Amino acid sequence: MSNLDKSGTYKLGDFTVKRLGYGAMQLAGKGVFGPPKDRAEAVAVLREAVESGVDHIDTSDFYGPHVTNQIINEALHPYKDDLVIVTKVGATRGADASWNPAFSKEALTQAVHDNLKNLGLDAIDVVNLRAMFDVHGPAEGSLEEPLTVLADLQRQGLIKHIGLSNVTARQIADGRKITDIVCVQNQYNLAHRGDDALIDQLAAEGTAYVPFFPLGGFSPLQSATLSEVAADLEATPLQVALAWLLARKPNILLIPGTSSRGHLRENLAAADIELPAEAMQRLDGIAAAKAD
Repeated sequence: MSNLDKSGTYKLGDFTVKRLGYGAMQLAGKGVFGPPKDRAEAVAVLREAVESGVDHIDTSDFYGPHVTNQIINEALHPYKDDLVIVTKVGATRGADASWNPAFSKEALTQAVHDNLKNLGLDAIDVVNLRAMFDVHGPAEGSLEEPLTVLADLQRQGLIKHIGLSNVTARQIADGRKITDIVCVQNQYNLAHRGDDALIDQLAAEGTAYVPFFPLGGFSPLQSATLSEVAADLEATPLQVALAWLLARKPNILLIPGTSSRGHLRENLAAADIELPAEAMQRLDGIAAAKAD
């Protein structure tokens, strides 16, 4: 059994994937804009991830834009039969690297076709609709029109499954009246636990939850407690943060990203870490301490 197999598996639509996957966002340039500093290393990271057993890659054509999907295509096409590729639509990038909503029928249709072209696919395994009512977090607003567009593209055979990103529990419930929602992708980590109740609800329903910024994103997690637990376990703090997410609930799928093969190996090794009950209790207290 490889390290990665120890993370277990979970359903993502009609696919079964290992719970520790790979997020491609960091393969683009600074600010997720433009080309990477080292394209050859980006290609090498992707190839090593798949060779190590990763079977779930998260990406988007607005990373770059277009950059990460083109690198994935170069590195991995033709794709292994068991590789599940998940992308996001609902935003575009301005010339100033800004993130702008793109919810119209024309914009969403173009985004799906751009993803297909740049990835070299006939159909996308999962397309997540990224809500953009507030770039910084979930905010209420109707997703009926954009979800209806994606459901139509799904009926045309261009999309296999649909998920949601940056959304509220109400938006998920409303979305399910339009189409099956196979996964939810929101910000969640040791210090950012606003989705605790939602994760439990989705787990009871058998729906995958994919936390973005599992390691804190642009502001990496920093906690004395996390560092102490990591030292006790002879692991890095970020490995322990990933291990905590794996232990939190079985429907959590992880997509830590990196542009370095060394960091990739560290991330994948998190599947090997078993957290004692006492360590889980200490880690669970981080968010509460942060709120005080």
